Amino acid sequence: MNKLLQRELEVAFSKHVQPRWFRWVKWLVFVSILYFFWETKYVGWIVALLLVGGCSLHFFYRYQTKGWTKSYGLWNYEKHKPKSDP
Repeated sequence: MNKLLQRELEVAFSKHVQPRWFRWVKWLVFVSILYFFWETKYVGWIVALLLVGGCSLHFFYRYQTKGWTKSYGLWNYEKHKPKSDP
């Protein structure tokens, strides 16, 4: 279980998995949505929708890559191999 959690954290917080421009755009969109919808009654629903969408996408990719051990789509396993693999 510890190895599984460690691999998830490596993938989730790696600075090399997503390009820098994508991370900037992702956070820019998130902060913009919060800024424009903060005073509305929909802010909670929007944040929940973004959270569910992000988690769904994460678990879809995790399923397709068999726990980040196979290449799929933009995920290249050879490029993002864990340090513990030979």
